[in-house]
Amino acid sequence: MALFLFLAWAAVHATDGRAQRPTFSEEWAAGVTGGINYSTVFFAPKVHQSPMQGFNGGVALRWITERNLGLQLEAGFRQLGWRERFDEQPQYRYIRRMNYLELPFLTHIYFGSERVRCFFNLGPQIGLLTGESTDENLNGATPNKTNDQHTMAIERRFAWGLCGGPGVELRTSVGYFQLEGRYYYSLGDFYSTRHGDAFSKASPQVFTLRLAYFMPFTLRH
Repeated sequence: MALFLFLAWAAVHATDGRAQRPTFSEEWAAGVTGGINYSTVFFAPKVHQSPMQGFNGGVALRWITERNLGLQLEAGFRQLGWRERFDEQPQYRYIRRMNYLELPFLTHIYFGSERVRCFFNLGPQIGLLTGESTDENLNGATPNKTNDQHTMAIERRFAWGLCGGPGVELRTSVGYFQLEGRYYYSLGDFYSTRHGDAFSKASPQVFTLRLAYFMPFTLRH
């Protein structure tokens, strides 16, 4: 958080206060993204966990519609899931990985200079599970208080939720370079959570750190 505050201060002061404010014009840009995720799952009953590391990558299209405001559409792949913690029996291992194709629909808010901008992306996101895998050595053991998840496949492939986070963008003659942090909270559950089911809550939360490269382009009328 301190890093982003410093970058925000730098962006504001990077503009010469004596210079005239430039005329606004709409801007289109397309880019590629990639980074790492740290995810856990809200389970009820609780499952003891440590963050699971995964990766993400995709493409993005951004349209700056007015000064300090724009829209951003993304399509990408992300790996999330959970890693269980066995404090009393550390010889055990259980990791579930879930692969999703995702579509975030974001509002892009920015401020700063023509050289350095700070921004915040926020909006809804939908996703579709494309596969899952398990890395474990339990061999049928039940070392945690909650163990039903060890033998349960994902029951709901569609995911939806909210995501958002801050970032900084360096704008150069060869394109725009970004560093962004983002948080995603699922509003749906990947297990059935009706009365009598094993879980009443099973929704992921994901922290993402990623890099992006955007190239501006012009639409011909």
